Amino acid sequence: MTLNRVSQKLSINRRGWTRSLPFIILHLITLIGVFWAPFRWEYILLCLGSYYLRMFGVTAGYHRYFSHRSYKLGRVAQFFMAVLASSSAQKGVLWWAAHHRHHHKYSDLPEDLHSPIQHGFWWSHLGWILSDQNLETDWAAISDFAKFPELVWLNRFYLVPPILYAVVIYLLTGWGGLEWGFFVSTVLLYHGTFTINSLSHVYGQQRYATGDTSTNNFWLALITLGEGWHNNHHCYMSSTNQGFFWWEIDGSFYALKILSWIGIVKGIRRPPLALLEAKRVRLPDPSLQRQIPIALGEPRSRNVGNL
Repeated sequence: MTLNRVSQKLSINRRGWTRSLPFIILHLITLIGVFWAPFRWEYILLCLGSYYLRMFGVTAGYHRYFSHRSYKLGRVAQFFMAVLASSSAQKGVLWWAAHHRHHHKYSDLPEDLHSPIQHGFWWSHLGWILSDQNLETDWAAISDFAKFPELVWLNRFYLVPPILYAVVIYLLTGWGGLEWGFFVSTVLLYHGTFTINSLSHVYGQQRYATGDTSTNNFWLALITLGEGWHNNHHCYMSSTNQGFFWWEIDGSFYALKILSWIGIVKGIRRPPLALLEAKRVRLPDPSLQRQIPIALGEPRSRNVGNL
């Protein structure tokens, strides 16, 4: 789907575009700011640190904890994980988790909100999150966490954590630090996260038959702290680790494992080997293992994994 078709598909009522304004304004400030902010190598390090800190909040918090409950946290730690994840400015914790559960329920089917197979690259990458059709939280899908009033409050006022985060960075580092440590890193964080929607069902390898087009991609795993092992994840969604083998780098899991040593994280879950072996894609010639399987937007059968 082209950008023009995405624009046509987006509803343009006042409420929808108003709710998308923070996303749009942040991109504009970032683009303009890099020409005005002073450049220092310390700012680049701050940008990377801010990116990966909040990527951990998204991957370990929004995704592996709130969406899939792949490990356990106490109530206080749960709230702070939600705050860290919310500092990514990717909308509310309950909104995010509910929409992700919907994705797994309908993965690559027409109902999937951000399938590149069904809707094309640009819609799966960012069009869906700007659409006013997807503004509301599906409370029925996230009833297990909706019972916590502090999470409901945080879901409603989801811009509070990123604003406070930006203020702290500005007070500590000034305008240059704010530009690189917040604006640039947040935009990179958006698109790093979004690649899992737009690219990880298109480019890579499929080890397991999952009934959809999810793939494993080393490069996406590097920029998303392990989320690029997406076919692994679709094979066993409740696993804390998404890199199933020692050579599959999974930064989020390493950090969660360390937190488990000091008692913050409990109940880490791993996939059963028998299930993994049963779902492994078996081809007569290993050289036929799928590599860069399809062009963007090309329709495919949901049963591709059964080849």
